[in-house]
Amino acid sequence: MSATAPRPDGGPVDDDPPVVEAVEITKRFGSTLALSRAEITVRRGEAHALVGRNGAGKSTLVSILTGLQAADGGAVAFAGRPAPPLGDRDAWRQRVACVYQKSTIIPTLTVAENLFLHRHARSRSGLIHWSRLRREAEQLLADWSVDVDVRQPASALSVEQRQFVEIARALSFGARFIILDEPTAQLDAAGINRLFTRIRDLRAHGVTFLFISHHLQEIYELCDRVTVFRDARHIVTAPVAALSRQALVAAMTGEDVTMPVADHRPPTADAPVLLAVRDLVTASGAELSLEARAGEVVGLAGSGGSGKVEVAEAIVGLARPAGGTVTLAGRVLRPGSVPDALAAGVGLVPQDRHREGLVPSLSVAENVTMTVPHRVGRYGLISSARRDALARRTIADLTIKAAGPQVPVSELSGGNQQKVVMGRALANDPRLLVLVTPTAGVDVRAKQTLLGVVEDVRRRGAAVLVVSDELDDLRICDRVLVMFQGRVVGELAHGWRDNDLVAAMEGVDLHHV
Repeated sequence: MSATAPRPDGGPVDDDPPVVEAVEITKRFGSTLALSRAEITVRRGEAHALVGRNGAGKSTLVSILTGLQAADGGAVAFAGRPAPPLGDRDAWRQRVACVYQKSTIIPTLTVAENLFLHRHARSRSGLIHWSRLRREAEQLLADWSVDVDVRQPASALSVEQRQFVEIARALSFGARFIILDEPTAQLDAAGINRLFTRIRDLRAHGVTFLFISHHLQEIYELCDRVTVFRDARHIVTAPVAALSRQALVAAMTGEDVTMPVADHRPPTADAPVLLAVRDLVTASGAELSLEARAGEVVGLAGSGGSGKVEVAEAIVGLARPAGGTVTLAGRVLRPGSVPDALAAGVGLVPQDRHREGLVPSLSVAENVTMTVPHRVGRYGLISSARRDALARRTIADLTIKAAGPQVPVSELSGGNQQKVVMGRALANDPRLLVLVTPTAGVDVRAKQTLLGVVEDVRRRGAAVLVVSDELDDLRICDRVLVMFQGRVVGELAHGWRDNDLVAAMEGVDLHHV
């Protein structure tokens, strides 16, 4: 069948067979029903959102749409034709590709090698033809307007560049249907804008996207239609413009969910200063001085390159600063020492839960208690009973969806993994809780739980530092310091307008906002 040209505005084409149609999809893993007669239809040329809480069935559907697993029931069709057999990987690659939140790029290989892995250009003697390989890689990236040096190792790429390389690799197989799984979770505002621009450009060239995200504002900015899954079932598919944010959240959760709002009675002037950061300078040159009082929630906002994450990591000992001091409750912390920060009463939710926050092969109990052996053991021996009791309390308090404390963290959804990281941060009853992008890649219910913890912590008289560019994260703060290019450029009291904060993060003079 001849293809109809995409609409000039990049919108979906309605008179073609759907790019993909999944009907009555059922999938079980043992006693767990992962999908129950679920369905989705994605039209050619559209950006279609798939949303739902962690555990709703999104990942299982993706694994079926990409041929990694077979459904127990139902059918999948591409352009009106049945999906290929699972063993025919080439046929699947020609139809669909997924760019996952956790990159599949091999960091030790060059960009060119990653682009043509297992299909390298070879000479007559059978050896890899390196110059031809690089030329073909350069041409491929040029065809899709990806500005990356194909000779550099993939480990040198930014998150954004890795995504563009993965998209180009998928397109080189012939696929024109790309699934993006939480593509913005590790991008700053400028990176998100560039990604969205590339998506719109690719749609104008006939590429269709299934966009999976927990950031609902992005759905309204980018997508034409949205499908909601809840509890392994399809709930609704509708044009994005026809579904209010309140209705979308209600469809995802089964109830109306509102984000927690801080009890904005700021600490009194005589509340003791718990955290004092004096003339802190990071290795990259970012600078920060601040004070936080007992019971105060201070935000540290900024886009990528602002220095906010670097100064936060210097405060908690993950990075050694070039200068300055950090004092907590009168104790000067040893620069670059995580053990000293823990001993002083610092609790941390780091930026990257996969690399810095969890040991996936260990259990929930082991992850939650690994920084507080003194609370679960004696004379150097861990009491499994005390460890599991603490973990059970954490599971209950943070509504972690796990069968018990011995479940490996690797078996949990992303939102529940983040709750485990939060549980570990709370395990030592911190005097200072530092949250770095705490709700990245989690659903609206998990976000509500994670941010709700802040109010409990501040009531106990601790100080909280929220480091993020997510507006919902920052709304719970009593005040927000804004960083730009390594410097604090302003401070906004609670009640700030979204436009004011975003403008400050982008470097607009606060006096002219």
